[in-house]
Amino acid sequence: MGNPKQMTQRIGLMTGVRWRRVVPGVALALLLVTSAGCGETDPSSYDQVQEDTSQRGASAVSDEAQRGSAFNPFFPDGGQGYSVVYVQEKTGFSAAKLEQGGRELAMLSINDTVSTPDATTRYQNSSEELSGYPVADIGNNQTGLLVGDRYQVKVASKDSSFTAQNRREWLQQFDLSGLEQLK
Repeated sequence: MGNPKQMTQRIGLMTGVRWRRVVPGVALALLLVTSAGCGETDPSSYDQVQEDTSQRGASAVSDEAQRGSAFNPFFPDGGQGYSVVYVQEKTGFSAAKLEQGGRELAMLSINDTVSTPDATTRYQNSSEELSGYPVADIGNNQTGLLVGDRYQVKVASKDSSFTAQNRREWLQQFDLSGLEQLK
């Protein structure tokens, strides 16, 4: 085996050799990490839009918009083989999928038009009402109505079997009069 002094010298020599191999690798890794964070990057189109809207003082969502969670009690409950699965909730908006047998049939949503007043114009000239509220078809697969001149309730078909008539039936299942009372 050898004497303890010789073993200590061998261990020290081996450790020194290891450090000579490890230190350059660690130094290179640290250099790469620190230099990657310091380099300048090209601004993205998102950055430019953010800067433009910030300069104008514009905000994507009005401070007066309702919380998305405030809309959830007004959605239909589902039942009879249908389930309503909430998928998104943010200030001024809430959405849920309408599913049957694991298949997504439609997207249900409520949004506060206080942030997007142009969304109400399609209802101003509507000659048709549903449950006492102006209704409009939006493209080929969406139907919406305007509650209290503020809340847009929409049903969008996600399956070709879900017709315009189905969308209108589901719009009537929302608690529209309750939603109108929301302030």
